Amino acid sequence: MIMLLVAEHFRPFLPGEQVAPSFLVQNYSIYFFCPFLFHVLFSLTGVYDYKRIPNLPSQITRLTFSYALAVWVFAGVLFFTFRETSRLLVIYFTFINYIALIVVRYAIWSVLKKRHDQNNAASVLIVGINDTSNVLAKTIYEELGSVFRLIGFVDYEAPENLELPARFLGTIEELEEIVSQNEVEVIIIAKTDYDYGYLESLVRDLARLPVRIYLAPDYVQLALVEAEVEQIGNMILIGIREPVIQGGKRFSKRIMDIAISIALFLLAWPLLIVIWIAIKIDSKGPAIFAASRVGEGGKIFKMYKFRTMFVGSENLQHSVTETDEHGRKIYKIKDDPRITKVGRWLRQTSLDELPQMFNVLKGDMSWVGPRPEQPFITKEYEHWQWQRVLVPPGVTGWWQVSGRSDLPMHLNTNYDVYYVRNYSILLDLKILIRTVVEVLRGKGAY
Repeated sequence: MIMLLVAEHFRPFLPGEQVAPSFLVQNYSIYFFCPFLFHVLFSLTGVYDYKRIPNLPSQITRLTFSYALAVWVFAGVLFFTFRETSRLLVIYFTFINYIALIVVRYAIWSVLKKRHDQNNAASVLIVGINDTSNVLAKTIYEELGSVFRLIGFVDYEAPENLELPARFLGTIEELEEIVSQNEVEVIIIAKTDYDYGYLESLVRDLARLPVRIYLAPDYVQLALVEAEVEQIGNMILIGIREPVIQGGKRFSKRIMDIAISIALFLLAWPLLIVIWIAIKIDSKGPAIFAASRVGEGGKIFKMYKFRTMFVGSENLQHSVTETDEHGRKIYKIKDDPRITKVGRWLRQTSLDELPQMFNVLKGDMSWVGPRPEQPFITKEYEHWQWQRVLVPPGVTGWWQVSGRSDLPMHLNTNYDVYYVRNYSILLDLKILIRTVVEVLRGKGAY
């Protein structure tokens, strides 16, 4: 808002056709709408997520992508609403505001770097005690204290007569418990004398935890899917549990998700009300069901659905779980007695998934990706199945358009891993189109 006022004040003195001040902005509600719009879009595109972007150049890149989107949406809204607003004023505001945001971002970064705001920093655990890990610890303390908080080390055994820059928290065998107790968000494997087989096993065990994993060089072959390289001080680290979809791909996917969600809500809000009323009439309980699901990176989030079962049905999952001829568990069956009358229709038409548009807007989900699984099911995962969480979970996915519920879970996972390894915007569009066809056919939905 301030930069818009500044642009309006200096507009008469800047190049361009002279316009009377009273004609620059004829509707003053734009001063309140503009910052609200930019704040919402910056929140949705991760501009404020300092923990995920630990260096200033990456932050500026994210800001630039998001700012371009915000300006595009802002110009579109002006075209359909405040059309009398001076076009040159908007152009000048765009440049002035961008420069101001860069300056403010740099100032915030500098202040946080000096103050070492540990309350907002991502907790880091270093695996291995050696010269490499000591350099990492020193770099985190001296240069990255505003975004990283070193909580300690783990190794084969406790070091003897060695002073560490942070606490020794336990052995590698206790790693999962240490991660849980200390709410670890980032793990850096700095040990270089593990044999390859042991290190591969360690990485796969860590894959089930909601953490980002970095690896010091020498084991590049462990990075199975599009490894990301990041510089921490003067040291290069390889991200082996970084999100697969990054940079421009991530930005394009996020734009598509937001656009589809907003358009769908504007079209479907009367239907949402009708479904809500139908559920309330059909059975007792809330119309919206918030279920715990495993999202990107193994993090747990609440996924919204229209309730299709009787209240308390989730506690009866064991009564409907079946086992196939190979001993694999099947958690979703036809003719599930827990489903209500309205719920059965909602499932057949996939309308029970509509509230997930709000998960997509929040950033917990994408429109296309592996379906988010229930936590108790992921406990049965084999190591390779954890590749599903390398991308954002989706409302629809490759397995849905390849058989939907008719496919057993282990084949679903195969399709999801294929999606992870072959991601593209074109593949997303293909899946969305095929999803519409599958929903209209009603095949495999129950």
